[in-house]
Amino acid sequence: MTRAATAAVLAAVLAAGASGCADDDNGVGSDAASRAASAAESLASRGADALASATAEAGEALESIKGGIDAKDEVKLGKPGTDDDGRTTVTVTARNTADDTQSFAVQVEFRNEDGKLQDMVVVTLSDVAAGASGTATARSTHKLSGSVKAEVGTALRY
Repeated sequence: MTRAATAAVLAAVLAAGASGCADDDNGVGSDAASRAASAAESLASRGADALASATAEAGEALESIKGGIDAKDEVKLGKPGTDDDGRTTVTVTARNTADDTQSFAVQVEFRNEDGKLQDMVVVTLSDVAAGASGTATARSTHKLSGSVKAEVGTALRY
């Protein structure tokens, strides 16, 4: 669960606890707690749906590549940052060690401080010259909260 979803669930629990302490609120406190719990569930569901969608899209993108070879050792990631829209970004650099121009497909996994997968994207670096490096920016599909680490999941050279 994301930090935002955890905070929403905590708020719902606190609201429910506070409403339980009221002597006579005519159901107002329990109604607020119910709405808060519903909002927390919706937020958590959206996060899970976004991750499932991103994972499916990444898998499809990598499966569509024919004749790709493992290039994970040729790919490096920079330090994650946040763009103007609040999404996590990271620079992807791929070094082409082949004798001819190649392209790369790199699956970037965004994880929280506990190592739990929060998002996943595939970035393509097209037409990297032999012996050269290419760069691209991987951008999360949605806003991520807390401390985020980026890791290379799969990297293919083709």
